[in-house]
Amino acid sequence: MRIGNTLVAGVGPGLGAAIVRRFHGAGCHVAALARSSEFLEAIADEVPDTAPYKIFPFPCDLSQPESIAETLSIARKLMGPIHTLIYNASHSRWTGLLQGEAEDFESTWRISTFGAWVCAKHCVEDMLQLGEGNMLFTGATSSMRGKDNAVAFSSAKFALRGMADSIARELWPRNIHVAHILVDGMIASDHTMPESVALDPSDPYLRPDDMAESYFQLAQQPPTAWTFEIELRPRHEDFFV
Repeated sequence: MRIGNTLVAGVGPGLGAAIVRRFHGAGCHVAALARSSEFLEAIADEVPDTAPYKIFPFPCDLSQPESIAETLSIARKLMGPIHTLIYNASHSRWTGLLQGEAEDFESTWRISTFGAWVCAKHCVEDMLQLGEGNMLFTGATSSMRGKDNAVAFSSAKFALRGMADSIARELWPRNIHVAHILVDGMIASDHTMPESVALDPSDPYLRPDDMAESYFQLAQQPPTAWTFEIELRPRHEDFFV
């Protein structure tokens, strides 16, 4: 499969940034979407002006369909039709039913699930016209089992997985590879990974660059051997606990 112009929705300093760099490094224009314009511009500035492929930073509210529609319209004008969508956005306040508020539940669903649907809806027409495409959705342990004090997050991730499964059944026959990446483990970052284990290959953290490689390989799979779902975990992580 060809990867082509790539849209990464939900770009933070860990996995999202690693995905942007991996796909751009392979020779793709990449539109990077997130709330923080400062962080996005820092990633885009890594690319020399003379480079043939660009990273386009787009501040975007992924909970609002109008913001997504406007952003994608500009992205298409700058880099052409979108061939690969990677939806990596999620949000939650870690509360249970008793402490949770309706606003928190709705905002978690809007960013983690509804935004994914809106992005897919906008990108699918490009992919149908191209005759091929990729849609990759980032899940979590909570995609498979509920987590204590994570009612909103668990429900949103369950919904995202079900949505991806349904879209795959619809779009695989039309040569659009839809896949769900289940992240089961803590992702290494400046906030999560103690300095003492930063260089220890046996530490219990997922490394963003290695994870991004799995996304890249998924996007290149031939249609005769597609994967719907993969699980990413460090070797010391327990299985779904």
